[in-house]
Amino acid sequence: MTDTQRSTSQTPDYPENIDAAVLKIAGVVILGVIMSILDITVVNVALPTFQQEFGSAADPLAYSHVAWTVTAYTLALATVIPLTGWAADRFGTKRLFIAAIALFTAGSVLCAAAQDINTLIAFRVLQGLGGGMIMPLGMTILTRAAGPHRMGRLMAILGIPMLLGPILGPIVGGWLIEHASWHWIFLINLPIGVATIVYAWFALPGDRPEPSESFDFLGMLLLSPGLALFLFGVSSIPEKGTVADTRVWIPMLVGAALMLAFVRHSFRPEHPLLDLRLFRHRNLTISVIVMFLFVAAFFGSLLLVPTYFQQVRGESTLDAGLLVAPQGIGAMLTMPIAGRLVDRIPVGRIVPFGFLGILVGLFPLTQITSETAYWKIIAALFVMGLGMGATMMPVFTSALKTLSHQEVARGTTLININQQIASSVGVAVMSVLLTAWLPTQRIWYAVVGSWENPEIIPRLGGQAAVDAVLADAGEAFAQTFWVAWVLLLLALIPVAFLPRRRPAETPVGPEGAETPADSAAVSEEPSAGLRPSE
Repeated sequence: MTDTQRSTSQTPDYPENIDAAVLKIAGVVILGVIMSILDITVVNVALPTFQQEFGSAADPLAYSHVAWTVTAYTLALATVIPLTGWAADRFGTKRLFIAAIALFTAGSVLCAAAQDINTLIAFRVLQGLGGGMIMPLGMTILTRAAGPHRMGRLMAILGIPMLLGPILGPIVGGWLIEHASWHWIFLINLPIGVATIVYAWFALPGDRPEPSESFDFLGMLLLSPGLALFLFGVSSIPEKGTVADTRVWIPMLVGAALMLAFVRHSFRPEHPLLDLRLFRHRNLTISVIVMFLFVAAFFGSLLLVPTYFQQVRGESTLDAGLLVAPQGIGAMLTMPIAGRLVDRIPVGRIVPFGFLGILVGLFPLTQITSETAYWKIIAALFVMGLGMGATMMPVFTSALKTLSHQEVARGTTLININQQIASSVGVAVMSVLLTAWLPTQRIWYAVVGSWENPEIIPRLGGQAAVDAVLADAGEAFAQTFWVAWVLLLLALIPVAFLPRRRPAETPVGPEGAETPADSAAVSEEPSAGLRPSE
């Protein structure tokens, strides 16, 4: 027996079921993660409001401009995720988790005090720097508490915030905007943040900081500005109307060069910012590709739905939130089931059904018009939610199960940052395309959500002109949904390569021994997915 095997056999004897001790810790983590995820979907429903509040009838803000309140937040999340593992070793997970909640809460209060759209975007970056540490820290804390053998059910627990975000975010955001003001979509985080800090102080187990590996500052300086500059250039296309404008192509070129330099650099240090060497694991590589395409398409399209209800159908922010809720309800039904199945069934036999549900649900949105019946849209969103619940966590779990014990922390960082970058790219691309395809009568932006205003018809040149603008707007949304649908269709190619047999891993029995049934499975892919006992 090797030293690694001995250490593994001495690991705590975790109970088979998720026990009360884990649930207490999970309550803290889930509360924190809900805050960070809820803030994305809350802001989604507020984008038309930002166009009104920070623009004017004469000079309305472009949709791609206000969408930076989402893109900047997710970019900040992606920026800070690689720093989290190093900082957790240096300062301890409990201290860092509490600090992340405090930073997120402070950023929320500053967002509420923003006087213009650019200041709001800047404060969203600060908020994202705190929010970005919450998810990976929460995963680390829960993994240590629950143990490796309950990974699927653990992912299902972590999926709760991802279910509540799409359901509660638009509803809470819509209600607050309609009955109070947009400031309260950020101020609501203050009491929640304070309560989470107090709960975490008493509920989370203390841990002793240990000397950590060196941090790749050069990689950080290459990747984060590179990605931000590239997306800034992309998001400037609708405003400038051409790729040839210097504000578009210079940031894109510099950003692309920095990211290429990062890829070249990442193979040199012993502990790179992102360990791209992990892509030697086949299942991890496939899972990352699947997740990138899925997240970019799904979350990019998720941004469009509440905006369609408000800008095309004239719904209030609250009603738009309620109409989007069926998507989260659908995910709530399938995610716990998928979490249990992934411990028993290879993801290659689960994820294709999830993608099928998303494709079937998203297709009616590619046919959307300014007069599409609401029941059709609601049914489509519900089916999309069913597919989403059967897709995201199984792919995430598959990627983690591929890795050895020593590689899990680096793999988690790689997967998390891939997810955040994909979300940023999806939001930026979808907002750019939508802005480019929306009708040129930008005056309609300034009267979003106020179709009962008697001035709107004469402003746009009569009822016939209003109908024409709305028809063109509906077509713009349909075209953008087509892009998301094609991305998901392309994702079926890597989905076909997900493992369809029992995972190539060797579970450790009560005495630290391999189980015979799974020893044979390892022979299929001997270099990947090994447990520490191997």
